[in-house]
Amino acid sequence: MYAQFFGSYLLSKNAVTPKQLTEAISHLSDVHIKLGTLAMHMGYMTAEEVNEVCFLQTREDKHFGQIAIERNYLFEDQLNELLNTQSPDYLLLGQNLVDMGALTNNQLEELLLGYQQENELKYGTESNEIPDETMQLVNKFFEQTGRPIPKNMLIYMNLLFNDLVRFIGFDFTPLTPVFVTSYDTNYCITQRITGVLPLLTAIDMEPDTAIAFAGRYAKMDFNEFNEYVKASLEDFINLHNGLFSVNMSNTYSKEAELDPPGHTEEKSLKLSDDAFIVPIIYPFGTIYFIVSSLPGEEDKKEA
Repeated sequence: MYAQFFGSYLLSKNAVTPKQLTEAISHLSDVHIKLGTLAMHMGYMTAEEVNEVCFLQTREDKHFGQIAIERNYLFEDQLNELLNTQSPDYLLLGQNLVDMGALTNNQLEELLLGYQQENELKYGTESNEIPDETMQLVNKFFEQTGRPIPKNMLIYMNLLFNDLVRFIGFDFTPLTPVFVTSYDTNYCITQRITGVLPLLTAIDMEPDTAIAFAGRYAKMDFNEFNEYVKASLEDFINLHNGLFSVNMSNTYSKEAELDPPGHTEEKSLKLSDDAFIVPIIYPFGTIYFIVSSLPGEEDKKEA
């Protein structure tokens, strides 16, 4: 999930536009990491040194690593380490943006440093997608709002981001969460989680976006907004909430029950004081996830 949160970081810094980011993240699977990008990430070379080696490659028929060693920018053992390193996906995103001309290597170097420091990431550890680290990213993502959210909601959102990658696709960017007490709906599916983890959850989007989202989830080609699309949206939120309930039961011994999901006819959802919306940008449109405590229920602030 590192690329998705790095994308959100870039937007928050006004470093790229949503269009540039969507294009770059949608092509992550089409490219391989370059040695220069990886060397810069590991702190072995500066952006200026990478730029120089890339320029020399246009004048000499030599590999990047060979030139870098000749210029004393890399040692042999560092080059071997880079060649055997599994790089985090957010480096590919940054490289794509440089290749597109949206960023320079110098800008990418500065942004990578800021992102790593802000999220307390260490060189060489991000590529493993460690659960505790991804949870830390989600926590940092919500910290930017200046409002703490209950632990059960953090766990819920961490699983949601993972389920989006698993069932819909990795080519998305989450935007900064917005705290609200009401929400005007488009086509909105809601589901209540009751028991000791009371939450109101919802997924909302425009019909055209729903067609594309449902098609990815069901692995089918939908051409119109019909009952199959609606059923797919309900199935997705029910699957995600079911996994959340099972995880909370197995890990924290917190039991929860699910009401049936369904389309709400309400034009405006009334929410609790701690409710938030997270817009998710996909190439086919924006999806809105809403999470709210159920007023009057116990344990509304902590899992």
